[in-house]
Amino acid sequence: MAETRLQAVRRNLGYKADDVIKMLLRRADVLAVPVMSATSLKTKLSRWENGREAVSQPYRRLFRDVYGRTSEELGFPEEETNDEADELISRLAAARSVDAETVEIFKRQVDQARHVDRRFGGVALLDQLRSNIGQLQGLLSFSTMHGQRQALATVLTEASALAGWEALDRNAIRQAWEHHETAKAAAREAGSPILLAHSLAQQAFILVDLGEEESAVGQLAEARALAERAAPPLLRAWMAAAHGEGLAAAGQRYDALRAFDSADALLPEDPVDPALPFLFLGGAHLDRWRGHALSKLGEPDAIQQLADALPRLPPDFIRAKTGMLVDLAYAHAAAGHRDAALDHARQARRLATQIRSDRQLRRLSGLVLPGSAARIA
Repeated sequence: MAETRLQAVRRNLGYKADDVIKMLLRRADVLAVPVMSATSLKTKLSRWENGREAVSQPYRRLFRDVYGRTSEELGFPEEETNDEADELISRLAAARSVDAETVEIFKRQVDQARHVDRRFGGVALLDQLRSNIGQLQGLLSFSTMHGQRQALATVLTEASALAGWEALDRNAIRQAWEHHETAKAAAREAGSPILLAHSLAQQAFILVDLGEEESAVGQLAEARALAERAAPPLLRAWMAAAHGEGLAAAGQRYDALRAFDSADALLPEDPVDPALPFLFLGGAHLDRWRGHALSKLGEPDAIQQLADALPRLPPDFIRAKTGMLVDLAYAHAAAGHRDAALDHARQARRLATQIRSDRQLRRLSGLVLPGSAARIA
């Protein structure tokens, strides 16, 4: 019997069936959704994965949340829509009803999602963001007023870029790429080279994860050049640091360190810009980013850089802390410090499991401790 998409996703993520059942039950409890018992779920999971029975609601929502995948990626049927003329008229009327207050509501939803994401990860948000993106795309597709289209496209860019970053954290690589494609198209619709440059640069990190470092460096250079022509200093500093990370991943030490020096020089005294709510570069953030690059390069200074930045990281940046702990584990392993590498790896695994950061868990699976040929499982 051919493997179903639902089964393939679980195996790709490395989840055991019992673990999935526990995650489904925990997510159902959070959402206050009544579901069957663990014993019954075990039987159902087998039938769902073998294609003997279609997954019913509300389990489709639960699977999307715990796996971080879309209905299409999980093999679930899409909701049927009515394509008659009356629906088109209804959609045009709905688009015309969009005003500044409606756009502001969408903006607040995206901003709130950012706050929840960095503290708790994307488990609770990715499906919700996809829903918001669908709403925004629907309104944009049927909007006939230029100013209204620009406003909707601006919010769509930010929502899609955030969803893309969350999808990458869930190791949903294709979904992450597609969200960034949506973000770039929306940024062009909005006429915003600033948002386009940010989306283009952020997408390049997917290429890094795929081992396409040279392509990533090229895309980051393109984004940085675009930002140089139009962006405020904060975004230009962020672009320089992003370029530095890509160069470090490609092993280009001199250019990577020079890019981080540029980022430091460009960083304004007040590194907060209300027009760029998705950028965090002040305080410990630029230092931790440089530490990540040094770790990628195998530089001994990475340990001190990361250790100095870690206690200065704001407590709500749990995802960032997880990544720093993984970096420290790798840096200590490279320096031959087995116990320190193991300690940081254990801390990182605990946080990554807590926020379901499949990306960081994958990084940890590749860590080799000094004096051992075996990787940490």
